[in-house]
Amino acid sequence: MNNLKSIIFLIISFFFSLQVMASFILLPMEAEGQKNHLKAYGIAYWALNKDYKATWLLNYRGGSFLLPDSPELRKECQIRGVTFEILSDATANGILEEISSPSQNMEAVVLEKAPKIAVYTPKGKQPWDDAVTLVLTYAEIPFTIIYDEEILSDQLLLYDWLHLHHEDFTGQYGKFFGAYRTAPWYIEQKKEAENLAKRLGYNKVSEAKLAVALKIRDYVIGGGFMFAMCSATDSFDIALAAEGVDICEPMFDGDDSEPNYQSKIDYNNSFAFKDFILERSPTIYEFSDIDTTKDRESRIIPFEKDYFTLMDFSAKWDPIPTMLCQNHTQLVKGFMGQTTAFNEDRIKSNVLRLGENKINGEARYIHGTKGKGMFTFYGGHDPEDYQHRVGDAPTVLDLHPNSPGYRLILNNVLFPAARKKKQKT
Repeated sequence: MNNLKSIIFLIISFFFSLQVMASFILLPMEAEGQKNHLKAYGIAYWALNKDYKATWLLNYRGGSFLLPDSPELRKECQIRGVTFEILSDATANGILEEISSPSQNMEAVVLEKAPKIAVYTPKGKQPWDDAVTLVLTYAEIPFTIIYDEEILSDQLLLYDWLHLHHEDFTGQYGKFFGAYRTAPWYIEQKKEAENLAKRLGYNKVSEAKLAVALKIRDYVIGGGFMFAMCSATDSFDIALAAEGVDICEPMFDGDDSEPNYQSKIDYNNSFAFKDFILERSPTIYEFSDIDTTKDRESRIIPFEKDYFTLMDFSAKWDPIPTMLCQNHTQLVKGFMGQTTAFNEDRIKSNVLRLGENKINGEARYIHGTKGKGMFTFYGGHDPEDYQHRVGDAPTVLDLHPNSPGYRLILNNVLFPAARKKKQKT
């Protein structure tokens, strides 16, 4: 009997010692090691919100997260279905020592504070209309919806990170006129936009949208982080470059466009793009030749071959682009949108190409600095809906918990939390 008690005591002591030794939780992020990559970002954000110290292990097992061990953190991982590993101090220190070696293209980046997130979208828009809103909701990362009223009243100052999605900052209602001008939803959205512009004190939607774009520009210059997808990328830059120039045809703003407006575009005002030629026809579903799908005959890519490659950066010297490219694969499936991919010839030389398809001469994922802030542009509408169309069923992310395309969005959500290091290139 005494021997049995001794054995039980030893077993209990052994497991207790394991608990004492287990000081860290690792969220592995390689392809085979994580059941739900997208929700893992939500765990990292949740930990920061709870004032836990978090470290992003760049290029280590797919960009894993190292967190302090606690019962509530383990429970949260179990509830959300996120794979985690328990590490001792010695094991964690060994990983950090390996990462710090000059021979390894890895880096440990401390995440300091959960960024406050704003999503620019009209009230009442459904989550599946916006890939970022969709993935933030799925990952359980909190965000606030803002629109023109909030931006024009300087509420952007309350947020660290701003997302823009399928938006038209030029006042041309998304260039849907050709296909949908008689559709009830198009007529209603046009009317709502015109009424909102008037309430805000503007005669035209194009004037109101320009004012919003200028506020966003100032927010970035002042140190904010902006992430844009689909048509919010090129329409934003076009609006800035066309400041003071009427590029809208009568069906959009009630009067003729300015004669010879192309020659009056000021590319110095845009964030990412240069030398672009605007699409004059109101019936063509494109803003300019920034988007490679404008010339659809030359971009004939079979669905099964439409991929782009993530660039490889030095984690120790260029931690920001490295953070933005963290993934469990370097080859990411392409996906279409109003703005699908960026013409390489139209990208400014000081803008980083993070993901590109060189065969087609196009970039899908780019990043740059403006003033004290940063911006990232990501082409396409929905990483798991190849050719998203109006009225299509929403994407169900429970079917895509390991989506590489959606991971890129969440990289952008977390990187403003990183302890700032000066970029070397």
